[in-house]
Amino acid sequence: MSERVPVAAIAALGVTQIIGYGTLYYSFSILAPDMARHFAWSNEWIFGALSAALLIGGLTAPWLGALFDRIGAGRVMTIGSAAAAAALVVCAMAPGKTSFVVALIAVEVAANLVQYGAAFALLVQLRPQVAQRSITYLTLIAGFASTIFWPITAALHAQLSWQEVYLVFAALNLLVCLPLHAWLSRGVRKSRQTPSAAPGRVEGMLNPDLRGIGFALMVTGFSLQSLVSSAVLVHMVPLLSGLGLGATAAVVGTLFGPSQVLSRLINMVFGRNLPPLHLAMIGAALIPGGVVILLLAAPSIPGAMAFAVVFGMGNGLLSIVTGTLPLTLFGSDGYGKLQGRMMSARLIASAVAPFVLALSMTWIGIMWSLAITAGLGAVAVLIFCIIGSLVPDKQRLG
Repeated sequence: MSERVPVAAIAALGVTQIIGYGTLYYSFSILAPDMARHFAWSNEWIFGALSAALLIGGLTAPWLGALFDRIGAGRVMTIGSAAAAAALVVCAMAPGKTSFVVALIAVEVAANLVQYGAAFALLVQLRPQVAQRSITYLTLIAGFASTIFWPITAALHAQLSWQEVYLVFAALNLLVCLPLHAWLSRGVRKSRQTPSAAPGRVEGMLNPDLRGIGFALMVTGFSLQSLVSSAVLVHMVPLLSGLGLGATAAVVGTLFGPSQVLSRLINMVFGRNLPPLHLAMIGAALIPGGVVILLLAAPSIPGAMAFAVVFGMGNGLLSIVTGTLPLTLFGSDGYGKLQGRMMSARLIASAVAPFVLALSMTWIGIMWSLAITAGLGAVAVLIFCIIGSLVPDKQRLG
């Protein structure tokens, strides 16, 4: 009998991922202008502080990944929920700029303890044989984080200061996420301690002598995708406006979130038997493909809408394959450490990309900057094709 996906665990993680991404990441863009006024900073400096926090958070990710394997992802996520709540409180209470930046760094480090990397590791530790399906279901649920928390944050901020909103969000992490993560942690420990319930290992497809080059290629491919994704997402509305879409730019941008969820739903319904490596190639092609559509179609509104949909679908698949492809290529042993190392490279790329694209648009213009960005995304497609050539034929098609 085939093993069933852990439905209750996926549902619980879905709740905590929505809260984790909503409170620790998506809320920032809504609250940033008020933060800037409070500290007498420009919006650029506030977002610069976020980039610095993301960069430092990325540097800590390899150590955190090893921690997932050593003490269990569930325990790490439980600690992370407490750390996230404390960091949000300290951020809200920060008396000055320096203490605020330090607290913001703490928020981003705590985010690495509770978001996708940790959640994927927990699902692998719980039931590795069905972890690929579990990760797909989880990303479908968590894809609603921005859709839910942007309006929630805006509604709260209409009545409360940004500090009070952060205190509310701290309570959510402490009172909702922490108990759920503690419950999940007990489930993982129980499955490891009971021989009859011990989850089976998943063997990786890559031969041991090719794992080093395979991992380096995979990380490079995912980092290039994260670089393109982060650069374009942060500047999406200014980019569309600069290409002549004017006031419709913000409306076009709203198609991105639903497109992410749509791609995950299509994959869940029709792509169950599609190997993760093939899915990675498709996702890698959609991201630069969307940018090319924008380059060729601007300032056409239908063309910009097509860009947002294709680009969003590529990003939706990226979230899935960052969890499933490492498991397929390298197996379940040491999965947490692999996730940590991969998270580090992706977070660093995501942190520096918006700044680099902003400079590029100033120096060489929007069109050339987008063309170079699309080219970098195309390199990721080539890299995943190279990885495919390293996998034995029988396993590649399985």
